[in-house]
This record gives sequence, C-alpha cells and structure tokens, in this order.
Amino acid sequence: MILAALIMNTQGKPRITKFYDHVSVERQQEILRVVYSVLSSRSGNLCSFVEADDIFGPDTKLVYKHFATLYFVFVIDSAESELGILDLIQVFVETLDRCFKNVCELDIVYNFGKVHTILDEIVMGGQVVETSSAEVMKAVQDIWKLERVGELNPANIRGIGHYKNSRS
Repeated sequence: MILAALIMNTQGKPRITKFYDHVSVERQQEILRVVYSVLSSRSGNLCSFVEADDIFGPDTKLVYKHFATLYFVFVIDSAESELGILDLIQVFVETLDRCFKNVCELDIVYNFGKVHTILDEIVMGGQVVETSSAEVMKAVQDIWKLERVGELNPANIRGIGHYKNSRS
C-alpha cells in the first residue's frame, strides 16, 4: 500500500502532501523534516529507495525521484514494488508535463488543486488505480470540463441542488 505521496522542493518546502492514513499535522511536519533530511543528504549516484522503518514503522520504504528543484516521494509498505512505484512516479511526472507543458515548481504551487486531481486519478486510498498517462489526462480533462460548466459545483450536486430548488 502507498502510505503517502509527497512533493517537496530542494529546500525542504512541501508543495504537495497526501497521506493515505490519518496522520496528525504535527506528525506530518515531523515526517516532512525527516524525509527531507534523508533525501538531501543522499548522493545523486545512490539508488532511489530508502528504508523508512524509523519514520513510518517496520517494512516501509521511501521511493523517490529528483527532477530539477523537486523531489517526488512515495512512502510504501512491503506489499508494493519499488520499481513499480518508480514507474508510477514517472507516469505522474509525465502527466504533469502533459498538463502544464514542462511542469515546474510554480505550476505545482499555483495549481495544487489540479495536481491533487491528477494524483487522485493515479492513486486512490493508497492503491494504484491507473498507470496510463493518457488515460489519466483524459479523465482529468473531463473533470475540469465539468468544473468549468459548473456541473461539479456543490450546489448542483443531486440532493443539495434539489433541496434548494424545492424550497424556492
């Protein structure tokens, strides 16, 4: 299972954090500090897997890729394949590149909602649900199209909108 997905810059500032189990805000901040400390101290020629027993408990690993000024990090348990997660990170970054035309840190900062939508199309509840960048983009574009026309506005969701209209 995927326990967390993190994007942080090379100064340790978190840009996207998604924990798939309940973790208190204080614990999340502590985790981010420790993860950054571990990643920033590693040489570029080392593998992209790090044991994370001290951070998340037994049989956990950090799987990460460093692109330009960003670290893309997935925290996994022993049920996940490290190489599979590296491929998943590649799919995530390729999808972001397709969406933002050579994604950079500012794209993530100013479009965090879109980034979360893309991540949610790839991983849901800690389980991988889609590994095709093209399929993810198609689903995300459909969601954004619905948001633009207002069909995903909470007032228009069945039940809420119906209740409002029936009282008018």
